[in-house]
Amino acid sequence: MANSIALAKQYVPLLDEVYKEASLTSELDGNPELVSQGANANELIIPKLSMQGLGDYSRNSGYVTGDVTMTNETVHCNFDRGRMFTIDTMDNQETAGLAFGRLAGEFIRTKVVPELDAFRFAMYAGTSGISKVDSGATLSAGADVIAALRVAVSKMNEDEVPLDQRYLFITPTLFGLVQDLDTTKSREVLQNFAAIKQVPQTRFYTAITQYDGSSSGEEAGGYIKNASSGKDINFMIIHKPALIQFQKHIAPKIITPEQNQDADAWKFGYRNVGIADVYDNKVAGIYLHHKAS
Repeated sequence: MANSIALAKQYVPLLDEVYKEASLTSELDGNPELVSQGANANELIIPKLSMQGLGDYSRNSGYVTGDVTMTNETVHCNFDRGRMFTIDTMDNQETAGLAFGRLAGEFIRTKVVPELDAFRFAMYAGTSGISKVDSGATLSAGADVIAALRVAVSKMNEDEVPLDQRYLFITPTLFGLVQDLDTTKSREVLQNFAAIKQVPQTRFYTAITQYDGSSSGEEAGGYIKNASSGKDINFMIIHKPALIQFQKHIAPKIITPEQNQDADAWKFGYRNVGIADVYDNKVAGIYLHHKAS
C-alpha cells in the first residue's frame, strides 16, 4: 500500500499527533535476572521452586527429611509482531524531515504500546484457573464498583495472595464513579493497591484478534476486540509476582537511503518478541471482573 504524505511548502514543525497513553503494563515487567534465554529464539527458561511442608519433630530421630525441588520450566514467547516502513528521500526532505523523523516514536506510541497492553490483558484474562466474577456484570454506580472491588480483594486475601505488589487496572469511567462518591470512607478499598492504572476500554478486553497485516481485510494490522469471545473488562487486580512478563527481543531498525539497495528511501523496521503468561501455581494472583457478552 502506497504512502500518503502531504508535502508542505510552508510548514509548522509540530505534528497533529494522535492522543495515546504510554504503556500501562510496563510496571509488570519481570526481573530479567531470573530468566535465562532458551536454546531457541522463542523460548524462555523460568526457574520454579517447590518444597515439602512441616512434619512432626521426633526427640529420638530428630527432623523429618524434606525435599526441595528446583526445576526449569520452558515457556514459549507468545508475542512476535513487527512492521517495516519506507519513506522516499524526497518525501522526507519536503516535509522537513518530519515524515521519517517522527515515524518511529509515533508508531511505538500509537500502535505498538496499545496492542502490547491489550494483548497482555487478554492473555491474563484468558488464563485458566484465575479468580473472576461468576458472570459478567455492568457496574453503573460508584457503590457497585466499590462492592465488586471488595469482593475481589476479599477473594485474594482468602487465597493468601500477598498484600504487596497488587495492581488495580480499571476503566476511567468506573474509576470516575468511585471518585465521585461522597465520602472518603467509601473509597478506602482503593488503599489496598500498590498502584491504580486507568485503562481505556479500547485496550481492555478478555480476548482480542490480531490482524496479520497482509491478508485481505487485515492490511491495517493492529488488533480488535474478538468478535465471538471478547468481553469488555471492568477491572483487573494483578499481583505482579504471578506474571511471566518479559520482552525478550526488541529490534528497531533504521536503514538509510545510502544503505538501501532497493530504493532511494529511508526504511524503519520494528520487531517485538516477548511473553505474557501466568505462573501455574500463582493463578490466584489474577482477579478479573468483566461485562456480559
